[in-house]
Amino acid sequence: MSDLLKDPMILRQIIMDHYEYPRNHTLTKEEGYAQKHMASESCIDDIYVQSRIEEGIVKDVRFDGVACTISTASTSIMSELLRGKSIAQAREIIRNYFAMIDQQDYDEALLEEAVAFANVGKQANRIKCATIGWKAMEEMLAESEENADEK
Repeated sequence: MSDLLKDPMILRQIIMDHYEYPRNHTLTKEEGYAQKHMASESCIDDIYVQSRIEEGIVKDVRFDGVACTISTASTSIMSELLRGKSIAQAREIIRNYFAMIDQQDYDEALLEEAVAFANVGKQANRIKCATIGWKAMEEMLAESEENADEK
């Protein structure tokens, strides 16, 4: 385990920074974006996630809505982490993120700041918050692949 994961204050600072100053926290009406609406029945999370995927590359990820600290911060980090990645790379990052949340083995280097959520899996009531935006992106990646297969 890296030194980063051993310091709860650093992890908290990462989460609070992305909550207070979320990246890519605006939706667009621009053509070429897929959009998913995700809402939680157990907390305030009600967000829209948008992505633009072209030629197998995640060109942009954005989000907006009402969400708790964990949901906002995790989606903000995801939006930065997946931008510029191929669909295969994005899927691998998401797979590792879910493995981390499930307290299974994962590649820490792939997740960068997302490792701030390494302990979320120990709090069952926060798992949905930490994964809501990631699940939206996972669905959009699958749809992008299906659309590419149909062409």
